[in-house]
Amino acid sequence: MADDYDMPKGELMKGKKGVVTGVANHQSIAFGIASQLAAQGAEMAFLHLPGMERRVQPLADQLGVKTIAPVDVTDDAAMDTAFKVVADSLGEIDFFVHSIAFANKDELKGSFVENTTREGFLRAMDISVFSFVDCARRAAALMPNGGSIVCMTYLGAERAIPNYNTMGVAKAGLEAATRYAARDLGPKGIRVNAISAGAMRTLSLAGISGGRGMLAQGRAMSAMKEDTSMEGVAGAALWLMSDLGRSTTGEVVHVDAGFHIMGLADDAEG
Repeated sequence: MADDYDMPKGELMKGKKGVVTGVANHQSIAFGIASQLAAQGAEMAFLHLPGMERRVQPLADQLGVKTIAPVDVTDDAAMDTAFKVVADSLGEIDFFVHSIAFANKDELKGSFVENTTREGFLRAMDISVFSFVDCARRAAALMPNGGSIVCMTYLGAERAIPNYNTMGVAKAGLEAATRYAARDLGPKGIRVNAISAGAMRTLSLAGISGGRGMLAQGRAMSAMKEDTSMEGVAGAALWLMSDLGRSTTGEVVHVDAGFHIMGLADDAEG
């Protein structure tokens, strides 16, 4: 439920319209971000995976989101249809949240070198990286007055994380795409940033071998010795998508209780 999160109410996004992709359930990062945007007065549309309408509609109703549409990001015709729904319902938009990623479950365990297949690698890159490029191009066409685009990444893009494997390589590609998109869209007044959230209890984490261990280790090794909070991730997204985020673009903003700054664990032997 939205009230699981302590999302301060206000008017930072009043009069702003945009799109959130990747809402799957009330624990998804996309829903946490959407909850904060709604609490600050934003009008939104949700783009969701095909076949997920029964799950997504109640979440949309909860936040007062009137437009939802399925989209297969690997299909150009489906993308055309989804963005037409957005254009017809919202017209011009001010923000776009890309929270879409996929890698074969069998490749999210063990050896990256031994377990990665050509088909699995290309599919992960298509869904996790190219979809962002495609969405950014299409969203930018609906932002004649500038705007903000945000995607979701993880520390596995920068460092080798056990079992993250193909997804880590895809996230590295996503972060590079963020910088290139920021360069291209900057002259149009469109800012493009990525949020690197710490491990959280989401459907995506459940698909990674040892996912629970990532949560426990992330907490134990973080600078703050606490879990990454949905409120913190949503707050960073709000900053980047509101006018408070002006002049910030091409960045990877870490929201992980300081996990990314640590070297050795406190109990490591000297």
